[in-house]
Order: sequence, then structure tokens, then C-alpha cells
Amino acid sequence: MTKIEPLGAVRERVLAALRQEIIAGRLRPGDRLVERELAERFGVSRVPVREAIRALVAEGFVHFESARRTVVRRLTRADVRELFELREALEVYAAGLAASRATEEGLAELRHLLDKAAAATEAGDAETITDVNTRLHDGILAMAGNSLLISVMEPVDGRLRWLTRQNEEWPQLLAEHRQLYDAIASGDPDRARAHALRHVQANYRSTVRHLFGDTEEPG
Repeated sequence: MTKIEPLGAVRERVLAALRQEIIAGRLRPGDRLVERELAERFGVSRVPVREAIRALVAEGFVHFESARRTVVRRLTRADVRELFELREALEVYAAGLAASRATEEGLAELRHLLDKAAAATEAGDAETITDVNTRLHDGILAMAGNSLLISVMEPVDGRLRWLTRQNEEWPQLLAEHRQLYDAIASGDPDRARAHALRHVQANYRSTVRHLFGDTEEPG
């Protein structure tokens, strides 16, 4: 007897797949999302596809150009600036907390992720780099030990991953993450916050350069 997948589970599966395709760049800004085509591709009805698209609109990945046309959003300068302002406020704070609350187990996990990031950087594997770097920042948030901070970051986590994917200066990104790890491992909150701030600001400049062909100072 074939088990019927609940509608909510189908919606979440389609949503997760489409979100990852956007983050990875397989669905690019301006690409159209057509309910009928997506339903056929995923082998589902149009209802969970429609709900997944609405969720992507709410998350800021796609928008309705018209009543019948839904496309992947193009990141604007305002989008990038606002997301990085949020990163600067929250990730710098999280780094300071992580430095004061770090455990050997947590630090070992960060070292493991840095090793994976180094291997992916050497291989030029963009999707793995994005995934591992996201897990690295998630690990720092977890080490900060503040559940409210995690809940505040959660609604924009996908867009932050999408933004991270725009920065293709991978060796520099790896070097910054290693420096950030060293600062957190030192147990010095001021040092950790200073490195986190430099990292966010450098990432901002790299992202603006990649998306718009020029540089702009954050803040």
C-alpha cells in the first residue's frame, strides 16, 4: 500500500528544493516560477507548489511581477545593505558571546568545518563552500548560547545564505573564517567581536563588488 505524503510535508519538500536552487544559483534572478511546470517536475499537485511559492515571496526570494508572473528577485543595493546591517548587529554580538562560552566540543566542530571549507575551496566547489560556511556561522550562533538570538536570525537565514553565495572570493573568505575561529578560541570577547566586524565588512565589500561591479563602505 502506497503511503500518501501529507500536503504540508509536500509543501515543505518543494519549498526546500526551490529555496536551495535559488541559493545555489540554479534558479537565477529574473527566472520565472510557473506552477504547472514545477508541479510536473516535482510530481505533485499545484496546491503545494502554490503554497511554496507564497512562502518564498514571504522569505524575500521571489516576487510577483504581475498576477500571473512570479520571478526570482534581483538583489538590490538596499537589500544587500539591510542584510549586512543585520549581520553586523547580530553576528558581531554572537561572536563575543561565543568567545566567552566556547566549549572544546564546539571548537572541535568549528575546526572540522574549517577543514571541510578548505577542501571545498581547493576544489572550487561553490555549493559546498556555501553550505559549510553557513554551518560554521550556525555553529558560532549555537556556541553563543542565546536561543532568542537564534530565533531572530532564523527568518532571514535563507537570504543570508543566498547573500553568502554571491561572494566568490573563497580563499579570502576561508582566511577570514580561520581568523574568526582563532579569536573565538582565544576566549577574548573583544577580540572576537573585532574580527567578526572586520569579516562582515569585508564580506559586504566583496558582495557589492560581485553584484554591482563597484565597492561601497558598509554603514
